[in-house]
Amino acid sequence: MEAIWLRRDGAARVVVFFAGWGAEPSDVARLGGTYDVLFVRDWRVLGDLPDLSAYAERLLVAWSFGVAAYGHWQVGRSDPFTRKVAVNGTLAPVDRERGIPPKVFAMTLAGLSEESFHAFLARSHGADQPRRAVDVAAMTAELESVRDRGPAPEVRFDNIWIGTADRIIPTANQRRAWEGQADRITEIDAAHAPFAHWSDWEALS
Repeated sequence: MEAIWLRRDGAARVVVFFAGWGAEPSDVARLGGTYDVLFVRDWRVLGDLPDLSAYAERLLVAWSFGVAAYGHWQVGRSDPFTRKVAVNGTLAPVDRERGIPPKVFAMTLAGLSEESFHAFLARSHGADQPRRAVDVAAMTAELESVRDRGPAPEVRFDNIWIGTADRIIPTANQRRAWEGQADRITEIDAAHAPFAHWSDWEALS
């Protein structure tokens, strides 16, 4: 996995953002707040994070496949976070009732190309997106890794956001996936990539 500091100004608090497949720092760069921000992506291999112990508050924001990635990542590791938030993702990333339906996932994997990826971005954001460089081989391998790991162990999140206009992970599947934590769910009228809904990290924490 790849960890990129988007902001590192010596703040007392840090956000660690476990991103979705194909995400770029620009997806969340507009979010303000009094946090240092570490952007983490690429779930082919689940490596270590930098030492975060100096921070008084350590917020995890896991989005899309980043939710299951965190669930697998924390196995055998002590939990470094003081608060955890899930956004439009589940612990069962490929699942007929609790994630992306396997047939849809298989079609995405089999047909992956630069053009199909940009169609995925448009569905994810609810609008056409600027063109991005696409490493089809690497992105295929990442999808295969997500599929092969399967469902992640149970994780309790402090806040769970579900977008009612999500065209990637069906809203109904997200609701089913989080039935045991329903008291922590907030639903918003937003697409799979909902970050225009907030102005800062505090608002979604």
